[in-house]
Amino acid sequence: MHELYLASVVRQLEAYKQTAEKAIAQVSDEQLFWQYNAESNSIATIIKHLWGNMCSRWTDFLTTDGEKPWRERDAEFENEVLSREALLQKWEEGWQVCFKALRALQAGDLEKTIHIRNQPQSALDAINRQLAHYPYHIGQIVFIAKLCATQWTSLSIPRGGSDQFNAEKFGGGKP
Repeated sequence: MHELYLASVVRQLEAYKQTAEKAIAQVSDEQLFWQYNAESNSIATIIKHLWGNMCSRWTDFLTTDGEKPWRERDAEFENEVLSREALLQKWEEGWQVCFKALRALQAGDLEKTIHIRNQPQSALDAINRQLAHYPYHIGQIVFIAKLCATQWTSLSIPRGGSDQFNAEKFGGGKP
């Protein structure tokens, strides 16, 4: 059962990653840095934060505290101007660290105690924590992208498209 759970986590995170990438692709380079106000984050800032979190949490996941001494969390929220390419490089690096760690886990690892900010928890709880944290920020990315994009292509079933979608999925009939 644990193997099914770990495979499910990877699939879910891959789908969230893809959703964010489809949203990011719909905004200009300048829009990656747009902020509603000084207290809100830009897409670029959220990408940097996710990168920092993933690198910190998933590096040596089972053996070291998830808040690494080398992480500079506060710097993740500085809206420095990077290129799209540099941002996407951080994005990919973070996800690679995350997926590598998840794919290396064995079923028995889920019951092991790990620490995040010196707080003990099961590896299972720590995974669930990230499975909630990353989609939270990906939802923010999608929302900001929708605010910025001049033309938006739906990332799921478009408004007014439910009947057509269901007809395609159910062979013309309703569920």
